[in-house]
Amino acid sequence: MEEFCWLNGDLVPVGEAHISVLDHGLLYGDGVFEGMRVYNGRTFRIREHLVRLQQSAQALKLVIPYTLDVLTQACEALITANKMDSGYIRLVVTRGEGFLGLDPRNCDTPNVFILYRGLKMGEDTIQQHGAKLITTSVRRAPLDVLDPKIKTLNYINNILAKMEANQAGADDALMLNHSGQVAEASAANLFIVKNGVLSTPPCEAGALQGITRDAVMELAIRSNIAVEESPMSLYDVYNADEAFLTGSGAELIPVAQVDGRQLQHAVGPVFLKLKLGFHELTHK
Repeated sequence: MEEFCWLNGDLVPVGEAHISVLDHGLLYGDGVFEGMRVYNGRTFRIREHLVRLQQSAQALKLVIPYTLDVLTQACEALITANKMDSGYIRLVVTRGEGFLGLDPRNCDTPNVFILYRGLKMGEDTIQQHGAKLITTSVRRAPLDVLDPKIKTLNYINNILAKMEANQAGADDALMLNHSGQVAEASAANLFIVKNGVLSTPPCEAGALQGITRDAVMELAIRSNIAVEESPMSLYDVYNADEAFLTGSGAELIPVAQVDGRQLQHAVGPVFLKLKLGFHELTHK
């Protein structure tokens, strides 16, 4: 079956879609993106994702040449064209084609493209037994360098962290900020449970304000689980009763071990309750 993407207003076969080698998104990582999950033909919390995309672009003085309604319709058309009712959408806005050199004034019109792929993230073995994490030596960029609320195409910081996890034989890496506090994993938010209280690092510590993160916190409140955003040390993680990661692609992933320390529950009761609630939320 032919696979389509959406490129600057048109549905195009993926093999025929082209972006210039002079695009500053490619040359300098100058652009923003969103990753969204599709369940039963519906994009989960698409408005929240598109608002975040718009806010990321605003922070970079990048004008998206389409309204949020047009982008919503584009995602719907792409889902229909690819004949898949479940999968993962990647929406990218680049600065556009320019010259060699950083100056964004050399770029004319931003490029916007949307990809839609079938996706299975979070292997069954990890869901059953929990993920193994290490703490990476790669630090999360501080607020005065790059605000974590901006979903920029420049992910080299996260990629280096993931490479370190791969080399150590771990499933993912925890990233600390420059104060030594836990920020997040390489591409996911972190939650821990201690004495029945669900905690996650605040955005000010370097955590992305994740859409799935927000959904899990809302589910916890509705389930009468105490939840808080609070600064978190590795000591707190090592001594947690449970821990898990959240993200649009990965959904919820249990954590069994961090830096060789086995947590009390590899797949704990709070995680299981929230995972069930998240499945019901996304499939209703």
